[in-house]
Amino acid sequence: MVLPSLDEESQITEFGTDQPEHKMKPINAAILMTVLGVVYGDIGTSPIYAFRATMGVVSNHHADLQRWEIFGIISLIFWALVLIVTVKYVMLVMRADHNGEGGILALMSLAQRVTKNTTGKVALGMVGIAGTCLFFGDGMITPAVSVLSAIEGLEVSLPSVQEFIVPMALIILFGLFCMQSKGTERIGKIFGPVMFLWFSTIGILGLLQVIQHPFVLVALSPYYAVSFVIHHEWMAFLALGSVVLAVTGAEALYADMGHFGRKPIGYAWVFFVLPALTLNYLGQGALVLTNPHALSNPFFYLAPHWFNIPLVILSTFATVIASQAGISGGFSLAKQLTQLGYFPRLRILHTNAHEEGQIYVPDVNHALMIGALLLIVSFRSSEALAAAYGIAVTGTFICTTTLSCVVFHKLYKWPAYKVAIIFGIFFCIDIPFFTANALKIPEGGWVPLLLGICLTIMMTSWNKGRNIIIKKRAQDAMPIASFLARLPQGKITRVSGTAIFMTPDPMSIPNSLIHNLRHNKVLHDHVLFVTIENLKQPEAEYGHRIAMRQLAPNIYQIIVRYGFMEMPNLPKVLELLKSQPQLDFFDPLQASYFTTREQIVPASIPKMSKWRMAIFMFMNRNASPVTDFLRIPADRVVELAVRVSI
Repeated sequence: MVLPSLDEESQITEFGTDQPEHKMKPINAAILMTVLGVVYGDIGTSPIYAFRATMGVVSNHHADLQRWEIFGIISLIFWALVLIVTVKYVMLVMRADHNGEGGILALMSLAQRVTKNTTGKVALGMVGIAGTCLFFGDGMITPAVSVLSAIEGLEVSLPSVQEFIVPMALIILFGLFCMQSKGTERIGKIFGPVMFLWFSTIGILGLLQVIQHPFVLVALSPYYAVSFVIHHEWMAFLALGSVVLAVTGAEALYADMGHFGRKPIGYAWVFFVLPALTLNYLGQGALVLTNPHALSNPFFYLAPHWFNIPLVILSTFATVIASQAGISGGFSLAKQLTQLGYFPRLRILHTNAHEEGQIYVPDVNHALMIGALLLIVSFRSSEALAAAYGIAVTGTFICTTTLSCVVFHKLYKWPAYKVAIIFGIFFCIDIPFFTANALKIPEGGWVPLLLGICLTIMMTSWNKGRNIIIKKRAQDAMPIASFLARLPQGKITRVSGTAIFMTPDPMSIPNSLIHNLRHNKVLHDHVLFVTIENLKQPEAEYGHRIAMRQLAPNIYQIIVRYGFMEMPNLPKVLELLKSQPQLDFFDPLQASYFTTREQIVPASIPKMSKWRMAIFMFMNRNASPVTDFLRIPADRVVELAVRVSI
């Protein structure tokens, strides 16, 4: 956003003392341990259910499993981990960072930035929103399937507890969601060590089986994966719907890149997580080959009988960590969508006075909790829930691949043939995975699809409604130049103090000022017009947080910039104005903040369809006040209502 020109003497000052975060994190044991706890919880708990679910698909077609078939399943899982996680995400997609940040919204922003035509920008925006909505579905299903699969391990040692599995999972998840308002700082400190213990344990359990049955190592050859697909065709296609469960959580590597950097995440994967997962899947395969009875729950049968209960406890901790990462990711994603204009302002609570990223969003937490609990009650087993899980994951994969094609071609100048070959291979992997899971829509795949469609409708309705209001506001607004020209002629009483008038459009006078003059007929000695500019990039550039200029004596125009991954704190940022000689008197906590509360009513000729209008008005009524979102003290706010017809 550029400040409008009033005259040649207008001088714009840009500044900001925010130090840019160093995205290249140092690689040491502490950072690698933290990466394990935050990034790899979801994909790290996949061995609990992924191999069992895939074997279940094959055994349902014929009970007499052959050795080469089990080798084929192990090979499919291993090469899915290598191609999707290692090659696609670690080696390629994670190179597409937006000022060091990752995630599908950052990728969408990059793709839109290098696309010239409006239609292309809109299409890419819809791809990004679709991927985001599916990611929300993933975040709702992850806690349910992860915790449920861990508790099911009790059946191995205590078959009589089967009827208590669902109630136990409900209690654990309810407690987890209730803890969110307390913040994750304390429990976060143990995430890394617990996940280190988890990966070490599952790797060792698998290694013990591999040592006893080394012949299973031949399953790492792609020959067995290809042979399985060629010989079984349709059944192999169905099996892909469960194989993809082994790579759930791959998107987290990219989404969390801004917190840790590309190299620590990549090193942790290549040198620790991937070997541990591979050993465990090999161990499960070797166990099933030698003990067909273990097919009912091969992960927990890997452990000696005396270690089963401790493994269930460790699994529960690991799945809670995986769930926590999904919940926290949902909070961050909701905040980012608000900044980008696709979601109304939500009530955001900060659970740590020193860490901006540690937030709690009550509405999102309640929605995820209700959804996760309903999923457990409805599906009652991790095997049944797996049908709902895969389609959310594979849909996000396709959206990421699509956006990556644009970024690598237009931003990184890859030739079209190179993009077509490399990402064409990933489309050939992602689309069969998605199609195989689409067959499960009647069995539960409809859950993330329905959620994604509903969220997409809500986001597009909100975005369209806000754009209509912005256009109407621009039509009815009084230009700043006109107001300043009339100001010396008007008989306006000036009162002591500083008034901050919030305005979404820096080119016009805010309605709150016009209403204040109309009713109170006074103007403060010092007046600041403040506009919040939400950037379509993760963070504001260093030194460009604030743009300021003087419009008239003691009247200033201020623009404050925030990226979509930043948390607004207007009083804190306005403290920077004290560094300017003409505003050294300014105290943002003593100023009066004037805002406008818009009452939306349908126009005589509505600009939106009735159903979209109903959705938009419902979301607008439930939006958090802008003053809460900007963390303005409530006792310094003067709110003036204005009716807007659309």
